[in-house]
Amino acid sequence: MNHASSAAVSRAVLVERPGVHRLIEREVPVPGPGEVRVLVAAAGICMSDREVYEGRRAPGYVRYPIVPGHEWSGTVDAVGTGVDPALLGRPCVAEGFRSCGRCERCRYGESSLCTAGYAETGFTEPGAFADHLLVPARLLHPLPDDVDLRAAALLEPAAVVAAAVGAGRPRPGERIAVVGAGTLGLLAAQWLAASSPAELAVLDPRTDRAAEALTFGASRALAPADADGETGRFDLVVETAGAPTTAASSCLLARRGGRVVLTGMFTAGAAGIDPVHLSVSQLEIRSVFGASSAAWADAVHALALGLLDPAPLITHEFPLERFGEALALVGGGAPDTGKVLLRP
Repeated sequence: MNHASSAAVSRAVLVERPGVHRLIEREVPVPGPGEVRVLVAAAGICMSDREVYEGRRAPGYVRYPIVPGHEWSGTVDAVGTGVDPALLGRPCVAEGFRSCGRCERCRYGESSLCTAGYAETGFTEPGAFADHLLVPARLLHPLPDDVDLRAAALLEPAAVVAAAVGAGRPRPGERIAVVGAGTLGLLAAQWLAASSPAELAVLDPRTDRAAEALTFGASRALAPADADGETGRFDLVVETAGAPTTAASSCLLARRGGRVVLTGMFTAGAAGIDPVHLSVSQLEIRSVFGASSAAWADAVHALALGLLDPAPLITHEFPLERFGEALALVGGGAPDTGKVLLRP
């Protein structure tokens, strides 16, 4: 159960340094000018949170001690000065990137590429593994009153998928492949199914995850070994896995003149894309880093319209006190583990 905002304390999971966390009690935070306080309903745990906990996130992209939690939903329960009081009681999500709104990239609408320096909820700013969260009101996206707040906690990855689909520009009747059947891949399949493709294939070495994509709108589930016969077949390939070989293999799946969108977060040493193949195939390649304000708005609309329903991805829910147990499940490889939520 959520602790009422009138309670004297607000709990939070504090990662003091890599490998060390504790549940703390603090005063209920008070929103400053331009801020809102959110009563957190649900917060998703993703692999980036595990990277934060294990100390594997790149320096400059995390600040210890930190309260993690960048995938979340909740209800506005206090507003600071200068904020519309009509927001009180509204279910909501908010963009994670604390973009400045003033630099050239922000003014161009590319708020995830803000040049003012990196700041993100749950990585450098206190996140949602807590009873309460403070966020700038300008980043808020109000939700319909009847929204499923459990599902809405996945709007952050859904916004990344919205950015990827926007970059890929699917057209009715196209052959589309999604590489990877994790959270991003399954949400991408659900979204792309709405574009009336002639074929929607999802590739993943985990046969159970690939098969699950069939319930998210995919028409075919493939293992990477099956992909050899699919070379040059697809009009659009959306890569979501971020595995060492998937950028290169995704380009081989695309037809000549096709489009490839890379959304996975690759690490140093990943296999490069063959420039000879690129030059003779005339591929259009886009990459996606996070989600702009427009992509967030698209994701919120898709959820409200029922085009997107992330709820079936959720397999486990834990209270804040069981954070360690919940984190161990994420990336643990168990076939029955989908999205893991903390429920303050």
